[in-house]
Amino acid sequence: PFFLWIGIFSVSLVAQFWSFANDLYTPEQGKRLFAILGFGASAGAVFGATSVKGLIAPLGLMGSLLVAGAVLLVSLVFTNWVDARASDRRPAVAKQVEEPMGDENPYRLVFGRRYLLLIALLILLLNWVNSTGEYILGKVVSEAARAAAAATPGAPAGFVNDSIGRFYGDFYGVVNAASLVVQLFLVSRILKYIGVRAALLILPVIAFAGYALAAFVPVLGIIRWSKTAENATDYSLMNTLKGVLFLPTTREEKYKAKQAIDTLFMRAGDVLSAALVFAGTTWLGFAARQFALVNLGLVLVWLVIALRIGREFQRLTAAKG
Repeated sequence: PFFLWIGIFSVSLVAQFWSFANDLYTPEQGKRLFAILGFGASAGAVFGATSVKGLIAPLGLMGSLLVAGAVLLVSLVFTNWVDARASDRRPAVAKQVEEPMGDENPYRLVFGRRYLLLIALLILLLNWVNSTGEYILGKVVSEAARAAAAATPGAPAGFVNDSIGRFYGDFYGVVNAASLVVQLFLVSRILKYIGVRAALLILPVIAFAGYALAAFVPVLGIIRWSKTAENATDYSLMNTLKGVLFLPTTREEKYKAKQAIDTLFMRAGDVLSAALVFAGTTWLGFAARQFALVNLGLVLVWLVIALRIGREFQRLTAAKG
């Protein structure tokens, strides 16, 4: 039950944070500030992962969980301070906060408005493609590790698992470092110079190029580095864009619809990926190449949706002034 709760809580907490940020800032402010907020999120993920190594030995598991809880309490202090500061500087924000939101069902909000439904489909496809890509990478890595074990005389019993563990340790280390660099030095410039509409196309173009290479040259080196580029862009630029897209929406949509999209539709992408992998491995005999071809088709749909969202975002931002 604890891990079920933590999975739901972690997704909801991040969604609430971006809803709160959307509620405080105008579209123009958000384009400038969300890149900085995204860097804080990326840096926090790296710091949290590395700090666990130093906490487990002296404090144990339960002590480390208490530290995590204390960090959450500190974040509440900062949240209240930011809220009060924004209300003091912008009376309109304080007035808006005092106004109650409607009682509209969050899923009715999503399905009842084209812009929100397009964002939901974008998130679904993004997660579907990404999760399937993770399976492709894992399959190729395990095959390479088994081949290396077979070619190594006297390889120890844990050779394959150790090789896979080392690979993923290096892989995520590079991904995290790259996402930090992109977030710190590129995201704000991308939003400033090419805008949200064009920025939405960057990740699907990277994904399309990566899966095209994987479909025709399914070797570990190519899949690894194309997946590194995809994940680093996803964790930096795309995470920021997912927050920016809600800037021109209503307050009710920011809090309710975003929660619905970041829970149901995000996980729906994971479920569809799992169904694809199950069908592909059980009935269709898919190898990495075939899964990459399916992802190519999904990315094309993703590109079309991203283009439509970009047009809607520009229209809504202009209407909001």
